[in-house]
Amino acid sequence: MPPATRTPSPAPTGTALRPFSASLPMALLRAREAAMRRFRPHLAQFDLTEQQWRVLRALASTGGGLEVGGLAEATNLLAPSLSRILTNLDGRGLTTRTTVPHDQRRARIALTDDGRELVDRVAPGSEDRYREIEERFGPERLDALLCELGALTRLLSESEAHPPESDRA
Repeated sequence: MPPATRTPSPAPTGTALRPFSASLPMALLRAREAAMRRFRPHLAQFDLTEQQWRVLRALASTGGGLEVGGLAEATNLLAPSLSRILTNLDGRGLTTRTTVPHDQRRARIALTDDGRELVDRVAPGSEDRYREIEERFGPERLDALLCELGALTRLLSESEAHPPESDRA
């Protein structure tokens, strides 16, 4: 049967499902999108995507750079995406890649002088947007929200590492 004439499968019956408006993943996505709408135009002025900025920010927060795996974890980027981003940033002279002395298969990524200079130019506008959010939401509420999100992340990450007995094979 052609796809246009297929009828949808009936929805499961008897399953109580919280309202879509109360979906935690959707609420987090909506909040993320609302926040990023404040930052994207600023980043675009510097020809940066939000993912590229994430990488530059993560590298700027370290003294000597990060290994690729650590950078992927810090930025929450998948390896193929991170690889494309690093190719772009390397090509623009913003990052450098060196092999780890004791394991030539591993690479350490660091900011170049041009990369640090770009971070220094972007940072004030980024901080202006944070101040705007704090003024509207309140610095205490923002701190509390960040604390709660960190706690939720840790709790859910721990539960992935230690699934309940009923989930174990």
